[in-house]
Amino acid sequence: MDYATLKEDNEKMKWVHDSSVDHKGTIPLRASTGSWKAAFYIIAIEFSERLSYFGIATSLIIYLSKVIHQDLKTAARNVNYWNGVTAMMPLLGGFLADGYLSRYITVIVSCIIYVMGLSLLSLSWFMPGLKPCEHGNVCSESRKIHEVIFFIAIYLISIGTGGHKPSLESFGADQFDDAHDVERKQKMSFFNWWNCGLCSGLVLGVTLIVYVQDHVNWGVADIILTIVMAFSLLIFIIGRPFYRYRAPIGNPLTPMLQVLVAAISKRKLPYPSSPNLLYEVSKSESNNGRVLCHTKKLKFFDKAAIIENEENIVEKHNPWKLASVTQVEELKLIMNMIPIWLLSLPFGVCAAQTTTFFIKQGVIMDRKIGNDFEIPPASVFSICAIGMIFSVAIYDKIIVPMLRKITGNERGIDLLPRICFGMFFSVITMVVAALVEKKRLDIVEKNPLKGSLSMSVFWLAPQYLIIGFGDGFALVGLQEYFYDQVPDSMKGIGIALYLSVMGAANFVSSFLITIVDRITSRSGNSWFGKDLNTSRLDKFYYLLATITAIDVVIFAIFARRYTYKTVKHIEMVTDDHYNEGKGNHVGAQSRV
Repeated sequence: MDYATLKEDNEKMKWVHDSSVDHKGTIPLRASTGSWKAAFYIIAIEFSERLSYFGIATSLIIYLSKVIHQDLKTAARNVNYWNGVTAMMPLLGGFLADGYLSRYITVIVSCIIYVMGLSLLSLSWFMPGLKPCEHGNVCSESRKIHEVIFFIAIYLISIGTGGHKPSLESFGADQFDDAHDVERKQKMSFFNWWNCGLCSGLVLGVTLIVYVQDHVNWGVADIILTIVMAFSLLIFIIGRPFYRYRAPIGNPLTPMLQVLVAAISKRKLPYPSSPNLLYEVSKSESNNGRVLCHTKKLKFFDKAAIIENEENIVEKHNPWKLASVTQVEELKLIMNMIPIWLLSLPFGVCAAQTTTFFIKQGVIMDRKIGNDFEIPPASVFSICAIGMIFSVAIYDKIIVPMLRKITGNERGIDLLPRICFGMFFSVITMVVAALVEKKRLDIVEKNPLKGSLSMSVFWLAPQYLIIGFGDGFALVGLQEYFYDQVPDSMKGIGIALYLSVMGAANFVSSFLITIVDRITSRSGNSWFGKDLNTSRLDKFYYLLATITAIDVVIFAIFARRYTYKTVKHIEMVTDDHYNEGKGNHVGAQSRV
C-alpha cells in the first residue's frame, strides 16, 4: 500500500461514516463523539428513570389501598391497567422516535413529561387543595380531586416512560459504530452495562425510596424522585456535544407495506433462477450503505424484487411495484421475530411473578432484622437486581472473553442461545419457588395462629437470586436481539418490541391465573383462595415450570434454525490495522 492511500485511510478512520451526525449536523469525529464518552451520560439518565419507575410501581398497589382507600380488587385492577398502558406506550414512542421526532428529541420530550408527572405527584401530597385529606394526610376516604390529580400524574409518567425507554436505549446503542471493530465490540458490552445501571436504579428505588414512603411520607419520596429526574435530564443535555445523532426517516412501516403489495401483485410470476437476478440498490443508494444478503426463507416475499421489464426505468422508481432485496430482507427480519417474540412470553410470565405473588408472600413472612428494623415487602425485589448485576458482570468480563477464544465468535455465543440459557433459569426459579411455598404452607398448617410469620422472608432470596441471574442472560439478550435484528430504520421500535414482550406477559399471566382458577374451582379446591394461606401457589409454580421447560426446548430448536441478519458491503475499520499501516476493508459479508 502506497503512502497516499495509507494517509487517505488514516484520515477516513478519524470520522464516523454511518449516516450519523454530530450536534452541529456534520460528520462526527470519532475521537470526540460517541462510544463510552457519550454512553455514560445516557446510562446516567436511565438510572434515574428506573429509580423513579420502580419507586412508584412496586408500591402503587399499597398507595391505592392505604391512601386512596380502594379495595384490593379495585386497586389490583388499576395497577394492571397502569402496567398495561406503560408496557404498550413504547410501541408508539419508538415509532415516533424512528420516523418523525428523532431519538434524542423524543428522550428530551418524554423526560419533560415524566418530570411533569412526578411534580404533579408531589403537589398532590403537599398543596392544600390537592391533598388526600382536608386536615392532614390520614382519613378514611380520600378527596376526589386528589384521586383525579394522582391518576393524571401516574399516566403522565406512563407516557413519559413510553417515549423514554425505547428511544434512550436505542440512542445509546447508536453511539457505537458497527463498521469499527473496537466500537462494535463495545456495543455488545453496552447492553450489559446498561442493565447494570438499570438494576442499580431499581435497587435504590425498591429500598431507599420505598423506605422513605413507609417511614417518612409519600410526598417526600416524590420530591426526591422529581429532583433526581430533573437533574439527570440536565446531565443528559450537557452531554449533547458528545452524542451521535440519526435523522428520522419517515414512517418505517411503509417500506414493509410496499414489499407486501409488490409481492402480492407479482404472486403469479415464477421465481428467478438465481437471487442475483433480483433487484438491489447500490451501496451508495442504500440506507447507511448497509445492504442485506439474500436469504432462502420466506421466498414468497422475494417476488417483490423481481424485475418485470429491464428497460422500464420508471418501474424501478415505483416502490409499490418493485422492492430491493434489502427491503425484502427487512420484512423477513420482522416476520422471523414473531415466533421468537411469542416463545419469549412464558419467560415473561415467570418474571411477572416476582412483582406479584413473590412480594405478596413476603408481606406475610418475618421481615424483621434485629428488634426494630422491618424490611419493606417491595425491597426484597432488590435481590433480583443484585443477581442480574452479578451475572452481567461475570458474563461480560469472564465468560465472553473465554468463549471468544473457544468459538471464534465475537459475541462469545449467539444471541438466541444466550437467551435460551437465561430462560432455563426461570424453570429452576419456579421449582425453587414451589418448594419454598410448600414449606411455608406446611408451617401454616402446623401453627395456624402465627402462620408463616415464623418463617424468614429471606427464604425467598434463592428464587429472586436465580431469576435475577437468568435475567442477566435472557433479558439482556432479548434487548440486544430486538435492537440488532430489526431493520436499521426501526431501532426504537425494536426496543419497544422487547418491552412489549414483558408487558404482554403480564396480561398472559393474569389470563392464565383466571383459567387455572376456573378449572381448579370446579373441584372445590381452587389454587387461588381468599388469601395465600388458603391458596396453592406451589402447584401454580410447578405448572409454570412445566410450561416454561417445554417452551425452552421449542425455543432451542428455533435458535438452531434461525438465520441472523447478514450485511454485505460493510466497511470494517480496525484501529490495529491502521496503526500497523495496513488498511483493511472487508466487503463480503458481516453477520450482525
